[in-house]
Amino acid sequence: MLKFRKTKIVLLAILAAYACARVLEVFSGTIPHLWIVALDVLSAAAFAFALGSRRHGWRGMLVFAAICLAVGNVIENVGVATGFPFGRYRFLELMGPKIGDVPLLLGLAYIGMAYVSWMLARMILDAGVAGRSSRSIIVLPLLASLIMTTWDVAQDPVWSTILHGWIWYEGGAWFGVPLSNYLGWFGTVFLINLLFGLCLRRGVVSERELDGFPVWPAPAFYALCAAGNVLQLASHSAPAIVTDASGRAWQSEQILLASAFVSVVCMGTFVVLALRKRGPTATTSRAMNAGFSDASPRDA
Repeated sequence: MLKFRKTKIVLLAILAAYACARVLEVFSGTIPHLWIVALDVLSAAAFAFALGSRRHGWRGMLVFAAICLAVGNVIENVGVATGFPFGRYRFLELMGPKIGDVPLLLGLAYIGMAYVSWMLARMILDAGVAGRSSRSIIVLPLLASLIMTTWDVAQDPVWSTILHGWIWYEGGAWFGVPLSNYLGWFGTVFLINLLFGLCLRRGVVSERELDGFPVWPAPAFYALCAAGNVLQLASHSAPAIVTDASGRAWQSEQILLASAFVSVVCMGTFVVLALRKRGPTATTSRAMNAGFSDASPRDA
């Protein structure tokens, strides 16, 4: 519809910037890697704001960002200091300047993928689990957290074991990453999603009905991220054998193949499930509003 034309253009432009970052991760040439990481993270956050501001207003998205930054940075700093809940690890210089022990870009990275995962879960569940029940408050955050954790399953071995954005002191079963990382990651993201859901339910954040709004943005971003993971197979910059901090050797090709497999099979499944219907109808939007807001929608 014409009323969403500007939003579509903005979303497509941001998608192009994100796609550029993913291509540059593989074919960077002399470009500093930190610049590429920044483009990756900031374009994802911008996409979340451009998409979410139509539904929740700018104030609503600022609330969402504040939840992501507060929860993400606090738990990551606790994780680096104590090893709980992720495991023993630390960040290296690749990720740039830090707030405490956590890179600024990592805190921002929660915003983009967390909101995309939230919207995918919302599309997958449709109106069937919406309502005022406590079940709706739990199920949507659980699914959104699973979607985002799946993304991390594909990404983490590449960024830690191959690229050394961070290191796991004791290595781990998933190509140098401990399984405790994914339990901690799931719990952290679940807390973010639960808090956002409660903000919607109590009217702190509004949710507008968007009849005619395109359904493709969130699935397209998630699919593009998956495609970027597959594209890493074309990289020839990684050494054939890499070693994690525990001293265990891994084949880079196997890590990249595993990342591609998770991206195609698992991430791809979420995209297909989200698109199996042509998007939320007006009835769905009203039901979701009933489930997550006791107040009337208002402009943010």
